[in-house]
Amino acid sequence: MSELRIRDTRPLFQSEYLSVVDYRCSMGPDDTPFVEQHHRHSLSYVRKGSFGYNCRGCSHDLVAGSVMVGHMGDEYVCSHEHHDCGDECLSFQLSSAFADEIGLSADALRIGCRPPLPQLMIYGELAQAAGYGDNDIGVDEVALLFVARFMESVSGKSGRTTSLPTRDRRRAVESAMWIDDNSDQPLDLATTAKAAGVSSFHFLRLFSNVLGVTPHQYLVRARLRHAARLLTDDTRSITDIAFDVGFGDLSNFVRTFHRTAGVSPRRFREAARGDRKIFQDRLQAHVLG
Repeated sequence: MSELRIRDTRPLFQSEYLSVVDYRCSMGPDDTPFVEQHHRHSLSYVRKGSFGYNCRGCSHDLVAGSVMVGHMGDEYVCSHEHHDCGDECLSFQLSSAFADEIGLSADALRIGCRPPLPQLMIYGELAQAAGYGDNDIGVDEVALLFVARFMESVSGKSGRTTSLPTRDRRRAVESAMWIDDNSDQPLDLATTAKAAGVSSFHFLRLFSNVLGVTPHQYLVRARLRHAARLLTDDTRSITDIAFDVGFGDLSNFVRTFHRTAGVSPRRFREAARGDRKIFQDRLQAHVLG
């Protein structure tokens, strides 16, 4: 099966130094993986699905919220042996000169991936909405904020590799997808472990080793990701959104969202609706300062 038949691409922003591309991949377990190459430095935020990423001799499993990190010139292979629903990614692609200009090091671009981190998911969802015209903020501005948050997240941290049996990797990925689908429900470790068919102790260790976050961290971050998406294009009140995505307490949602995004849910929604100054101040501080 050729690359053109399994992957749809849609450029959302293009310039000499930065591009933002929406990727939709329909590969499944029956499709043969093939070697690809990163033509630019890239940070690809996974919005849906999961896939395996093999690069520079290391293997990574990515789920919704993860970020695939690519260094220009590196060859890689993506696989989908765990499920057949494909994946959707929003890829932020940088020229080598621009990466050097903003201080994005080669070491940071060779870590392979980042686990689902709330500070990246919030801006990934905002960038997706901006790219499709669902708000008035510039997709290039949000893209730079995403890059800045990525740079903060990798400070002093290395990438994560996976060497667990395929059965355990599949169980962790399928559990993450199950948590994401049920994140609006009250879930605890025992419930998610039971759904996975293993003990709580084994499930916690397995999930964390494969995906780099605990089941509860992934649950909270899935809720934040869904909330960010709704705040950009939904008319429901912030209170309704908080409860609809699974937060049982409004104050906890507001506090958690603010800690993650650096702004309150209300200010985040205002920015998505066109108040550019909210993120321009952060952009200047993190990227252009």
